[in-house]
Amino acid sequence: MNISFPEFQAGSVWLAGAGPGDAKLLTLYAYHALQQADIIIHDALVSQDILALAPSQCRLESMGKRGGIKSPVQGEITARLASLAKQGHKVLRLKGGDPFVFGRGAEEAIPLIKQNIPVRIIPGISAGIAGSAYAGVPVSDGKLNQVISFVTGHDKSGQVPAVNWQALAQSSPVIVFYMPMKHLDKIQQELLSAGRHDDEPVCIVSNATTDQQKKLIGTLGDICKKLEKSDIKSPAILIVGPTVALSSLLQGCFT
Repeated sequence: MNISFPEFQAGSVWLAGAGPGDAKLLTLYAYHALQQADIIIHDALVSQDILALAPSQCRLESMGKRGGIKSPVQGEITARLASLAKQGHKVLRLKGGDPFVFGRGAEEAIPLIKQNIPVRIIPGISAGIAGSAYAGVPVSDGKLNQVISFVTGHDKSGQVPAVNWQALAQSSPVIVFYMPMKHLDKIQQELLSAGRHDDEPVCIVSNATTDQQKKLIGTLGDICKKLEKSDIKSPAILIVGPTVALSSLLQGCFT
């Protein structure tokens, strides 16, 4: 296989998506970056299997942000990346999923660019797509939907996102929520109040694509009660819509 990659230059930062967890879903581009980096600054959601692919001489630093746990603020992360790059290191910022899908990729890249630090973006496979697939839920189906919405489960302040719930509920047959667990009851009520039906199928997938993956199938009306009786925890995604019904047929095809 003859694939050429750009040189990972000293004093630059590569911002790469590590995918949803399964090391086999890491892109060739991200793997190349792992092999070339001097220092990897990684999120909490980057799996140990992926970090184990880094060469022994590469230094690993965890700067993950997790809800409810004391974590570095965004400014601290960006300052660390800038400092290491200015020292002449090849710095890989490794983020779970895709940096530009609820990953604050632009918030990290733009301040570095303003400091004249070379930045390269490497997309990754997003959990909303791969995590759904590994649970046997396609986010689209030709007969069931022509629109998909990806929505964060909380905003920067940790509150329920200020979306137009009426428009979302009426226009998008399939909705995938990232990080929904903290406000699952509020998301449920917002969708029901906006006109979605309580018997609509939904699926929660936790630790998607990893050996710890678990899923919970229910309806929009009963999913919160079912969750209370389960051992499913964050990190997780929530899928709402008719394609969830295909899970029983497709669940064995992606593992």
